[in-house]
Amino acid sequence: MAAILPPAMLGILGGGQLGRMFVTAAKRMGYRVTVLDPDANAPAADFADVHLCAPFNDAAALQTLAASCAAVTTEFENVNADAMRQLAKSTRVSPSGDCVAIAQDRIAEKSWVRKAGLPTAPYLAIESVADIQVELEPYLPGILKTARLGYDGKGQVRVKTADEARAAYADLGGQACVLEKMLDLKLEVSAIVTRTSSAQVAVFPVSENIHKDGILDESIVPARIAPELAARVQQYAVKLAEALDYIGVLAVEFFVLGDDSLVVNEIAPRPHNSGHYTIDACVTDQYQQQVRAMCGLLPGKTDLLSPVVMVNLLGDVWREDGGEPLWDVLMEAPNAHLHLYGKKEARAGRKMGHFTVLAANVDDALDQARALKDTL
Repeated sequence: MAAILPPAMLGILGGGQLGRMFVTAAKRMGYRVTVLDPDANAPAADFADVHLCAPFNDAAALQTLAASCAAVTTEFENVNADAMRQLAKSTRVSPSGDCVAIAQDRIAEKSWVRKAGLPTAPYLAIESVADIQVELEPYLPGILKTARLGYDGKGQVRVKTADEARAAYADLGGQACVLEKMLDLKLEVSAIVTRTSSAQVAVFPVSENIHKDGILDESIVPARIAPELAARVQQYAVKLAEALDYIGVLAVEFFVLGDDSLVVNEIAPRPHNSGHYTIDACVTDQYQQQVRAMCGLLPGKTDLLSPVVMVNLLGDVWREDGGEPLWDVLMEAPNAHLHLYGKKEARAGRKMGHFTVLAANVDDALDQARALKDTL
């Protein structure tokens, strides 16, 4: 398949912060971009050549996207997979609608992970009331997660007993769920793979991720784990991409257990919050890789240029009256980079931006990043 070259028009479903960073990467590389997003204030629209302000399943908008774009991608997995399949009939699409459908359903996702020969936490797929009337002890204490539309801790309930699990299932309205056993974790890590064919695969350095209230708080790269464990994380991520015959950028999150064994937590069929560090600290960033994959180009080199820590900035950091955080100390730090997403309204828990700190080692980067956050 011939490579798509600048100044071709590329399309993306979704105009949030991931879409915004995709657009800026594509524009720097010489491409033009059309964004489809129903929000008139979509952050990605600030930089896009065209903003189709319409629902993701709008037939006319999808037709325009298919007719005007040489290739189309997505910034999030909760887009309509059928829309992706429809687009694929008339333009190049990555990832495929089938891969998006797997990633947006925890039951299908875990089934595919196991099919690839990779470990998951013990789990029970619950698609009806009857499914939760079985012996639940192997999955407790656990987390009951909705099978669809859950991210950043949403749609998840911690349960200790069978009665709690059944009550939580009823509270979630009887929708399809997964009951997943809680494991004794040492830490959480992720690896981001770019795959354009079986012979063209690149993996970014492994990120160590610290979450707060179910939302990513800090990413530390390189992860503070043994090199052989980091290599295994990358190998598992590639193995899963191969099993899915995946084309595009795929993020795979893992739990590291006390004995250094790995368990796949979840996947995202797109660039990932834990990969934002690549913009400032890698030869190629994850958004450039997204462009390269959809255009049929070889993945770029993923070498780490410097140890780095990424810190998420949620709306909680903003003033109650909507005033900006105190940026002065952060902006004066010569080894720190602030990235704001152009969102009009700050709300608690809403991702408003992030910053990175590059240093000689991760301990120095982490100490400085935490100190800088305290000044905001």
